Amino acid sequence: MESGPAIFTGAVFALFGAGLLVWTAARLRHGGPVADGVSPVASAMVASFAGACALLLAVWCFTHV
Repeated sequence: MESGPAIFTGAVFALFGAGLLVWTAARLRHGGPVADGVSPVASAMVASFAGACALLLAVWCFTHV
């Protein structure tokens, strides 16, 4: 009965993390800002770190199914 919430949470984390990493890569490829008013390098690093952490949380949720 507990596998349903774990699958849902893992899917949400996976979609968010993958979307954030794809969006960050697209912004960097086109030379656009990742976040307004912040250093481009710092904002790219924070966004990449957050995306990678979300993907790791998704993997963790899927291993607990």
